[in-house]
Amino acid sequence: MTLFQLLMLGASAFFAYKIYEHIQTLQDPQESQHAGNNNTQSFDTTHLIEEADAKMQEGDFQKALAIYSEANFKVPKDPETLFKMGYALMQQDRDEEALEYLKEAVELDKNDTFIHQALASVYRKLGEYASARNHLNVSLALDSTNPITYYNYGNLLVDMKHFDEAKEMYKKALELDSDFKEAQDELAKLEEKQG
Repeated sequence: MTLFQLLMLGASAFFAYKIYEHIQTLQDPQESQHAGNNNTQSFDTTHLIEEADAKMQEGDFQKALAIYSEANFKVPKDPETLFKMGYALMQQDRDEEALEYLKEAVELDKNDTFIHQALASVYRKLGEYASARNHLNVSLALDSTNPITYYNYGNLLVDMKHFDEAKEMYKKALELDSDFKEAQDELAKLEEKQG
């Protein structure tokens, strides 16, 4: 699995969870009619987000971005929408634009590990390793049980030529998920390279 596929897997899980979370808070139609205009706007935005999420799943990142942008216009400053806009831009290699949305999202929700992971990925791609490392450290502080974070950290450390530290990160990923093939492969490459 490539880094892109891992990010898509993580984002898919995040989107599915958020949809599930939203469904749990829906009201009966009778309640919705009495709730007023605010609830209608919220429903419209939720519908837009679901539509955009479906486009992301299909790989139509440009269309997804357009729909997320509409949702952001209707309900500005929502960290989840901003994160998804940034992620859609990342998939189109529009990293500078993605960075702006992700920075805004993390300012609104500093405790979202997915936002920190996405920021780390963009910074790594841009060669800003110190910033990438900072966001991975925050992500691990928020959730130290996610093997993908350790795997991504290992990849960053390989780029930084910190091979011993990278091996430790891959090993930690494998402690949490012994079937994590990509971590196994990267660890094997490093051990072979170092003899």
